[in-house]
Amino acid sequence: MKKIVILGGGYGGVLTAKKLAKKYKNNKDVEIKLIDRNPYHTLLTELHEVSANRAPEDSIKVDLKKIFAGLKVDVVLDEISNIDFKNKKLKSDKATYAYDYLVIGTGSKPTFFGIPGAEENTFSFWSYDDAVALKRQIRDMYTQAAREKNPAVRRAMLTFVIIGAGFTGVELVGEMAEQRDELCREFFIDPSEVRLIVADMAPKILPILPDKLIQKAEARLRKLKVEIVTGAKITEVGEGSVALGEKNVVDAKTIVWTAGVEGSEIVGGLEVQQQGRKRIVTNEHLESVDHKNVYVVGDNIFFIPEGETRPVPQMVENAEQAAPLVAGNIAADISGTAKKAYKPGFHGTMVSIGSRYGVANVGLPGKLFMLTGFMAMLSKHFINMFYLSQVVGFNKVWTYMMHEFFHVENRKSFVGGYFSKRSPNFWLVPLRMLLGGMWLYEGIDKLRKIWVDPDKIFLIPAAPFATDAASSASVAVDAVKTTVDAQSAASAVSTAKEAVSALPVPGFVYDITNWFMDLMFYNNDGSYTFLAKWFQIGMVCAEIVFGIMLIVGLFTAISSLATIAMAVMIWSTKMAATEMLWYVGAAIACIGGSGSVFGLDYYVLPWLKKHWKRIPLVRRWYLYTD
Repeated sequence: MKKIVILGGGYGGVLTAKKLAKKYKNNKDVEIKLIDRNPYHTLLTELHEVSANRAPEDSIKVDLKKIFAGLKVDVVLDEISNIDFKNKKLKSDKATYAYDYLVIGTGSKPTFFGIPGAEENTFSFWSYDDAVALKRQIRDMYTQAAREKNPAVRRAMLTFVIIGAGFTGVELVGEMAEQRDELCREFFIDPSEVRLIVADMAPKILPILPDKLIQKAEARLRKLKVEIVTGAKITEVGEGSVALGEKNVVDAKTIVWTAGVEGSEIVGGLEVQQQGRKRIVTNEHLESVDHKNVYVVGDNIFFIPEGETRPVPQMVENAEQAAPLVAGNIAADISGTAKKAYKPGFHGTMVSIGSRYGVANVGLPGKLFMLTGFMAMLSKHFINMFYLSQVVGFNKVWTYMMHEFFHVENRKSFVGGYFSKRSPNFWLVPLRMLLGGMWLYEGIDKLRKIWVDPDKIFLIPAAPFATDAASSASVAVDAVKTTVDAQSAASAVSTAKEAVSALPVPGFVYDITNWFMDLMFYNNDGSYTFLAKWFQIGMVCAEIVFGIMLIVGLFTAISSLATIAMAVMIWSTKMAATEMLWYVGAAIACIGGSGSVFGLDYYVLPWLKKHWKRIPLVRRWYLYTD
């Protein structure tokens, strides 16, 4: 039995465990264990959204048990205090864990550079608990300031200083600036009283970005009335004040530290070669240079790729690219095959400044493009969803879209408030029932025709090459439901052509439809195949079934989508009258929860949701919503 232990449930640890689980899902001789002190994985890149109350607190947490549901990974909640490399054991206060292969992915923690008072008098910003604590602090300051009579104390309460103008600091101050107006309205505070400062010892903010993007970011921050202080030596942080240079002492009750990180506490105490603020030195296989079978992933890596002068950056993409390599090298080690060298190709960086604006330098390795505004935010959301699809699939991607696009208050979304506007679903009940009634009526009307003559085909146009003109005319008459009492077959055909022309069909679509119908529904002589009859019966039954389901409000989303699909099929054959546009528009409106009011969905969906997520296959592939 080979024992693989992953220490840390961060980005690198989680992805490595998932890759290993996939490789050894049917191998009983390999045991995979992930150890972390928290029962959840934290989306560290989204901490600022929680602190400024844009996203709910649980949106940045993912249950580790959920991530590995149905996978061959044993999740252990424990805090490791020591690693015995010689005997290949990890030790905590309550247990000892043996390993054959160890992956260290414990991440980072804030570093305070020895500045007096920095650790004691600031809010750190590097964990879920940090984000929640800061969220409460911000609200508490507005609450207390609203009652404070002393101008100096009130001013200090409404002054917020973020030390560190890298990605974390800029994203945080941008969110706080957007939140300022909301809190000022709530507590009847003049926004001009609130002071937001982002300060850094470096000569410019976001130094990793091109100067053009830095200028854009600075302009956005100033538009949000954020003070930017650069090149300021932070000499001391007191209780309620911070020295931004020798003569600039700012009184503030809220000082947040985002100025830098170093290796986690346990990594700092390990007997391994370290560089760059407690990062473990590795070889090209991401294996510790001191201990065989000990691999490093994520922020803990100190490795300079061939041809580079700087070590790999401490960023999420580094963890995403290192994880599969580490998993593959462990597998190679076990099987005795050659291991691969780490050759990362990073695709750029991006930073959001509030909910609606960002700057990004992204693209392909060696070919990056500068983006701002909408496109930068689009790239950020796309990358976030891509990562979440790897970790918790559809489940978390859906949740992410809800809190970023659809359940957003105060228009705090990069697409504005258009998608997040919500109204009571009961306004859709009449439309849903009318739509269902129309489809039911259409189905019953067609059913009567089938009952009279089961062999008569009227939902599929005659073959273009059919020689029976009378038959073609009859089909056309039935297709548009014209009366034949006082019309000739030729007149019916003319009417049919006029109705069909009301909704034009692109040539390539019509050609594809004809090709399919030639294959499935027409014989060589232009007559119908037996499949045509059963297709017609199926369409009529579908109209009746989905019509009833819409009326009673059962699975209305599925029913609405099905009616749209039927409408598209009818349209593609040039048999759709203009009224079909009404059917499609009504169906689109009924997709989003119209059956949850005065419908069976109110009872059925919660019950189904509860039992659906218990199915092993569903849990393994995360095919459910919370």
